[in-house]
Amino acid sequence: MLRLFGLMDRAIGAVLRPVLAAGMAALIAVITLQIVSRVAFTAVGWTEEVARFLLVWLTFLGAVLAWQQHRHIAVGVLVDRLPDRTGRLVTGTALVAGIAFLLALAWIARDYMAMQSFQKSAALRVPMTYVYAVIPLSAVLMAVLALSDLVRLALTGRRPAPTEPVE
Repeated sequence: MLRLFGLMDRAIGAVLRPVLAAGMAALIAVITLQIVSRVAFTAVGWTEEVARFLLVWLTFLGAVLAWQQHRHIAVGVLVDRLPDRTGRLVTGTALVAGIAFLLALAWIARDYMAMQSFQKSAALRVPMTYVYAVIPLSAVLMAVLALSDLVRLALTGRRPAPTEPVE
């Protein structure tokens, strides 16, 4: 079971790294086109909208990658000073609370997507459902990663650390 969660953990990171790199390259290209078109000739109207949507997707998917690498901001000074058993209990409790929050976020975001399904973007006329889809997607991925951390904690007793490679 630990091996399965480790495999899922690594797979999520392996897929997200090139997706985020391609998204950043696309964002740079679109913003460059926007600047050049405004200076050299008539502004291209869709570039601002594409840049905004790319930034939203990159932010949420970047948060998933940060979770996978245990790089989210955390103040661990208290937990690090606790006895090992108590520290594991506090970490496990935080992971369970995180999973509950992420699953609630995914549920609410799914409902929000359904509510906004009729809305289309101004320039591209793309259904906004595609833009909002990143919220439940990233919440579910982070919940899977948190569950992986919880299983690892329960089976090995090791708390996740920012520099710790995923097994």
